[in-house]
Amino acid sequence: MNLLTISGSPHVHGKESVQKIMWGVVVAMIPLAVASVLFFGWNAVRVMIISVAACAILEWLIQKFIMKTPATVGDGSAVITGLLLAFNVPSNLDWWIIVIGAIIAIGVAKMSFGGLGKNPFNPALVGRVFLLISFPQQMTTWPKAKELIEQVPQAITAATSGATQAIEVVADATTGATPMGIIKGGLATGQDVSDVVAQLPDYVGSLIGQHGGSLGEISVIAILLGGIFMLFRKIITWHIPVSFLGSAFIFAGIMHLINPGLYIPPMYHLMFGGIMLGAVFMATDMATSPMSSWGQVVFGIGCGLLTMIIRLWGAYPEGVSFAILIMNAFVPLINRAFKPKRFGEKVK
Repeated sequence: MNLLTISGSPHVHGKESVQKIMWGVVVAMIPLAVASVLFFGWNAVRVMIISVAACAILEWLIQKFIMKTPATVGDGSAVITGLLLAFNVPSNLDWWIIVIGAIIAIGVAKMSFGGLGKNPFNPALVGRVFLLISFPQQMTTWPKAKELIEQVPQAITAATSGATQAIEVVADATTGATPMGIIKGGLATGQDVSDVVAQLPDYVGSLIGQHGGSLGEISVIAILLGGIFMLFRKIITWHIPVSFLGSAFIFAGIMHLINPGLYIPPMYHLMFGGIMLGAVFMATDMATSPMSSWGQVVFGIGCGLLTMIIRLWGAYPEGVSFAILIMNAFVPLINRAFKPKRFGEKVK
């Protein structure tokens, strides 16, 4: 009789279960999903449905016909991967590119390692980075959220005469650069920081979501609402988000003090791009983040510093996805360095 069961993380103690936690994360994403629909219309719904359906179906197919293990789609982890993948792509992305991203996220980054708890890298981020490298033009063509929000009443009116017309109204919106793209492009052409900042939305606009970008990065308020819910439910702790955002803010602040004409104020780095989404929803993934509190702080600091290094001196205007994936690779070493003392072990 086998009395010892060994399994991969996440390990949960108490009344909570993996299923409850995963569906709790899904609930925390509702404000973000609502915001994306408000700003990007029916296309946001299309992207989320395709991504979630592709991830869930693919996971079920792999478990049934290849791994021949009981299906675990009901635990909600595939839904989370699908939503996070959707939140990391533009609202006008072709459906077949979304499906390819789901195949990479679930088939390569998750199930090839054995499934939930065994994957070393965040599956949604692996899918997103693969799409960014493989389809750079499609992945960097951003609809303007502000113009879309002005067209929502037209879409609602058109919906009364047919859903197809409603989709067409929203899909015809123009595209433009994201705030991080404006910053990167402006500084690269020799513009002063004051000139670049003048082209950016104000802080109120960034909090609400009045700018272009991927589905999940535009509304800071929606992200914070989800983060507060997860903290309240004890799904996540403060260590990774605070250390991630804090280290990025301090590093950006130091660079701004050194050369205010070349480096933008640090608050803009927190308000724009995917850093809030990454710190709250992706870096906190149980399976791919450290287990100890101090390990999580080190992990978060590494994510924040790498994000800023890529943003300031890398080729990409954004660096969150690459930073988290790089730090995912260091998680085993961090866990080894910050593992808790065994019960009864003599303290040196």
